[in-house]
Amino acid sequence: MLALLLLIPVPSLGAAVLLYWAPDALGKVLYGVCKVWLLVLPIAWFLFVERGKFSLSPLRKGGLMAGLVTGVAIAVIVLVFFALVGRGWIDAETFRSSLSDVGFGNKSFYLASAVYVMLINAAIEEYVWRWFVFRQCERLMPGFLAVLVSAALFTIHHVVSMRAYVGWDVTLVSSLGLMIGAMVWSTLYWRYRSIWPGYVSHIFADIAVYIVGWQVMFGTAVPGAL
Repeated sequence: MLALLLLIPVPSLGAAVLLYWAPDALGKVLYGVCKVWLLVLPIAWFLFVERGKFSLSPLRKGGLMAGLVTGVAIAVIVLVFFALVGRGWIDAETFRSSLSDVGFGNKSFYLASAVYVMLINAAIEEYVWRWFVFRQCERLMPGFLAVLVSAALFTIHHVVSMRAYVGWDVTLVSSLGLMIGAMVWSTLYWRYRSIWPGYVSHIFADIAVYIVGWQVMFGTAVPGAL
């Protein structure tokens, strides 16, 4: 419980400071401090409190195929939902205005951000929210409840960021999808005891989200995408 209390509020606090309270140099510094804390606390807790031994979360039970299948399924659901409902539902002008203010109106920046989110941020989130948060929840409750609680905590954190760019209607529907994805990724960790199946699944989900974002931002299909 102490580990969760020390970690869970920090990323949401950092995002809130930067996006709502102090969107200036001070906010960026505080946001950076929160990101460092998010990265350092789990491994420090593992090494010095749990007395664990460092590893790269090896695939001892497999799971990459499960990660691939679930990732493709999530991506297809996101793209189909956008094609059928989201295209006429998202306020494109507000979306473009909000994201252009932070650089996403530049196509090169957008694509660079996509690469970072898919390859690096997805790994960080699996490390923090599945390897660390899920395991701490699992010590406090049965596994299926740990899946639900860790996924809910992951989702609540993202609501803070999403609400800065889209309305409550899009935020709530997106949060439902995010909650389902987080439950899938927590279940993959629960089953395979490695972050890499969830990481593979997470990458495909991010690909779909960035394809949707590109179409809303620029009004065209992503080059080489579906």
